[in-house]
Amino acid sequence: MFLKIHKVNNMSKDNVFFNKKILITGNTGFKGSWLTIWLNILGAKLYGIALESPTTPSLFEEAKLSNIIEVNNTDIRDYYQLSKIVNRIQPDYIFHLAAQPLVRESYLDPIKTWGTNVMGTVNVLESLKQIKKSCVGIIITSDKCYQNQEWEWGYRECDKLGGDDPYSASKGSAELAINSYQKSFFSEHKNSYIRIASARAGNVIGGGDWADNRIVPDCIKAWNQNIKVKIKSPNSTRPFQHVLEPLSGYLCLAKELTKNKELAGHSFNFGPTSNSNNKVIDLVRELGKKWTDSSWEINSENNDFVEAKLLKLNCDKALSLLNWEPTLNFKKTMEMTGDWYFNFYNNKNFKVYEMCCEQIKLFTENQKKFL
Repeated sequence: MFLKIHKVNNMSKDNVFFNKKILITGNTGFKGSWLTIWLNILGAKLYGIALESPTTPSLFEEAKLSNIIEVNNTDIRDYYQLSKIVNRIQPDYIFHLAAQPLVRESYLDPIKTWGTNVMGTVNVLESLKQIKKSCVGIIITSDKCYQNQEWEWGYRECDKLGGDDPYSASKGSAELAINSYQKSFFSEHKNSYIRIASARAGNVIGGGDWADNRIVPDCIKAWNQNIKVKIKSPNSTRPFQHVLEPLSGYLCLAKELTKNKELAGHSFNFGPTSNSNNKVIDLVRELGKKWTDSSWEINSENNDFVEAKLLKLNCDKALSLLNWEPTLNFKKTMEMTGDWYFNFYNNKNFKVYEMCCEQIKLFTENQKKFL
């Protein structure tokens, strides 16, 4: 029995998710938790496959999301257990978000990174072959799947895949696996029930993220201890976007793929507008407006873990084929993120789930696509 709370206009004619069985891998993570809340608002029957919450605190625990989703604590590297769950549920939709998501961690544990991001994705794709009805699979990779030359222009979906660090390379490899499964098993001439597409996004921010080695959580943790946050590359440029931006893209892609089989096998970028890339220091300054002491300093420690300093996405394809485009500007993104964390730490009456619902409502009032 699922506890349904805070639903809004579930019977909208554009809401293809109402009363559908939806499986989310990585549902205990940051993006997975926000997606769980959004799909619960839309009236879906939710199932999750994930490890325990990766951080303490975590959005999954703070929002009490085990009340609205069936939890299956399973490692996606375990094909046997994963396939049993998929076969039992027979979902209408799968959103594959489970991953090892950190560049730094990929240097420290490349075997886990490759096993999770590549073979975990292969296991999900292989499990889809057991579904004997129509099912849409949205497979999430990363904006770092491209062979990044640190160009001034955004990468298109047809650009070369690659990546020098283990994380980026694993995401590029996952894209190759997705393409192979589409052409080998899920293409139209195979009479497949399955329609899949991949989604590429990254550098998401927003309330409820406490992961290590991410700029927003690093700032929040430091400032709430009244210490300076250490920044490695203040002038590095990133396509920062609120977590609801790519999630809206995933939902839009799933909706359109349900209606249009021609989109099967396609990949889509979901990022901010090309003129919205901002420096790390810009983010720190905007986020710090909510805190009395929001000081920072350069991290002078030797860093053997190389990350690109410039990365942009071209999202023209999503606009053309899905009618999707980003909703929030940088200032509004930072305002929503700052409000969330400031209330979490300073408002005794703060209710996490309700705050997330309010921010989703605010976002969709601007976007007018799902509610």
